[in-house]
Amino acid sequence: MSSLFDRKKIVPRYKMIAYVMLLLGITIIARALYISTVKRDYWMQVASRLKKDSVVVKPVRGNILSCDGRLMASSLPEFKMYMDFQALQDAGNDSLWHDKLDSICNGLNQIFPEKSAAEFRALLEQGYNKKARNMAIWPKRVNYSTYTEVKRLPVFNLISYKGGFHAEEFNARKRPFGSLGSRTVGDMYGAKDTARFGLELSYDTILRGTNGLIHRNKVLNKYLDIMDTPPIDGADIVTTLDVGIQDLAERAVIDELREINGNVGVAIVMEVATGDIKAIVNMEKCMIDGKVEYRELKNHAVSDLLEPGSVFKTASMMVALDDGMCDTTKMIDTGGGVYHMHGRDMKDHNWRRGGYGRISLARGLEVSSNIVVSRIIDEYYGAHPERFVSRIHDLGIAEDLHIPLKGSSAAWIRRPKMDKTGKHWANWSKTALPWMSIGYETQIPPISTLTFYNAIANNGKMVAPRFVKCVQKDGQILREYPVRVIKEHIAKPQTVKTIQTILEHVVSQGLGRKAGSQSFKVAGKTGTAQIAKGGGYHTGTVNYLLSFAGFFPADAPRYSCIVCIQKSGLPASGGGMSGVVFHHIAEGIMAQNLKLSVVDAKDSASVLLPDIKSGNILAADYVLSHLNIRADDGWNGKFAEGAPIWGRGVMNSHAVQLEKVKHYGNAHIPDVRGMGARDAVFLIESRGVKVRIEGRGKVTEQSLPPGHAIKKGETCTLKLK
Repeated sequence: MSSLFDRKKIVPRYKMIAYVMLLLGITIIARALYISTVKRDYWMQVASRLKKDSVVVKPVRGNILSCDGRLMASSLPEFKMYMDFQALQDAGNDSLWHDKLDSICNGLNQIFPEKSAAEFRALLEQGYNKKARNMAIWPKRVNYSTYTEVKRLPVFNLISYKGGFHAEEFNARKRPFGSLGSRTVGDMYGAKDTARFGLELSYDTILRGTNGLIHRNKVLNKYLDIMDTPPIDGADIVTTLDVGIQDLAERAVIDELREINGNVGVAIVMEVATGDIKAIVNMEKCMIDGKVEYRELKNHAVSDLLEPGSVFKTASMMVALDDGMCDTTKMIDTGGGVYHMHGRDMKDHNWRRGGYGRISLARGLEVSSNIVVSRIIDEYYGAHPERFVSRIHDLGIAEDLHIPLKGSSAAWIRRPKMDKTGKHWANWSKTALPWMSIGYETQIPPISTLTFYNAIANNGKMVAPRFVKCVQKDGQILREYPVRVIKEHIAKPQTVKTIQTILEHVVSQGLGRKAGSQSFKVAGKTGTAQIAKGGGYHTGTVNYLLSFAGFFPADAPRYSCIVCIQKSGLPASGGGMSGVVFHHIAEGIMAQNLKLSVVDAKDSASVLLPDIKSGNILAADYVLSHLNIRADDGWNGKFAEGAPIWGRGVMNSHAVQLEKVKHYGNAHIPDVRGMGARDAVFLIESRGVKVRIEGRGKVTEQSLPPGHAIKKGETCTLKLK
């Protein structure tokens, strides 16, 4: 037993090991106490450099879509690019950097020609010498395409802790269709990621989503993001806006404003059955670089409280007819165009030419006679004006429409009030009712007037204007906004039918002829009103509100529309100016809705090859293939699915040769000569440059030449023939 276990030798050894372990444990505990007390501040600072708590992660903002699913506002990634020279040197890649510096600088110069290769070299050498950890390679944010080009350069293509190249990603709000419908779609404060106005603001909580949280730990000289709460991306909203109708309406309004030197132009297009707003235009004159331009600065369509003028006469006559006070055959003597009413002269627009004489109520509305309307209303409601005003309210024209746009206003139509005695009107004169009946003494925004006319087109059913159809996310509909009926009947069915007929005659044989069309029937009413200024109407130059409100086709209404133009001085005509815009919008919409097949364009008797505009040659190839015309090309793609391929068509004896043409980068103006307006505007406005169009056809001249380096705030004028 003693030979196997020598107690005197083994026990002292175990004791020695125990003493060493005890001493080691005491040392560790003492060291831990020392670090946690004496060195606590130092190690907390070290920890703060290695760990960052509660870093907010921004979600992706939802998209704003047109009624057919096209993007009107979307969040696209943008990148701010940096270089960490300390990481480069720590990784031992100094020699590689010096060998490739010339290639890097030349590559950056090709991507950003605004700065020379020598300037890039000086910048990068300065950062290298200072061992800068976060030096900006380019002062501005760049899109994903530009970012990937930079990332392909030597050294920059290494992983960040070896090459030092890294980037910060941002969600930038972009509008693919530029300024189209900008006051309605809305905008964002870029750096603050805060909605400013329009649908962006009204539906901000839906679009914004929910922030997430991460904390960062530094492991092996590299930060690792550890997700605590993932962000929830915003949902998309599908609007009722139609890009094609919006573009058509904007061009029609701007063309007329330039023609007559107008101050403000408004147009709204509404779908009769649903109240869907298909287009809403708000153009206002402004000076840009010493030139008169028209821009959307305010949503006049929903906020302007102005006296509507003669478009209000329809409501006045509807009240009298619905109450059975008279019928359309009632004759009224307008005299020589001037009628004395309660101490003031009521005048028709043709009073200098002798007036209309004795005419019927229906004819009076067709020619917009002030005397006819005011005499009828004064005769039947003069003793009880509160009855007339109450019936006007019953028509729904003064309803609060709850427009989802900040700054919108409800119509204001004042009601008569009795004084304390109960015998006299406190806020009412004898002239108030006659002048109210022809559109004065009231303040109604254009969208309220249109909603009323839309109800007439809809056989008396008044539906609220609708801007958003639904909210969706990942293809699933989260919420729908149904059609909202304000009034099932604004008047008796026979009254509505009578007014529909009169409004059709206004266009076919009255003052609204210029709003009509040879292809389909149009119904509507003209309006010309002086705009009060400083409490009166005759201070200096007279300003006018010119309107036309109506619907088409008159025999089966699909769309209603209102056009309002504000201009200074004469000539001023609602039918001759706003009616013209209405005509262009109506004909353009009906042409778009024909939906003819491209096969119908083929002429069997013709052997000539068509002239091909430059632009998206995928679209040209699509049309040519349906016309059985051979097109030679060296690429693959489908018009319905692929991204645009920019090029031109070259004719030869047997076929059309479609050739791709390389365009300048996003920092330079492309060559759009030979293109149609749509492709040319898209290419230039996608680079952040405003476009002004003159003429029709294809582009023959561009004010900013191809290759021109783009500067902020520039405008390019395109001349088409």
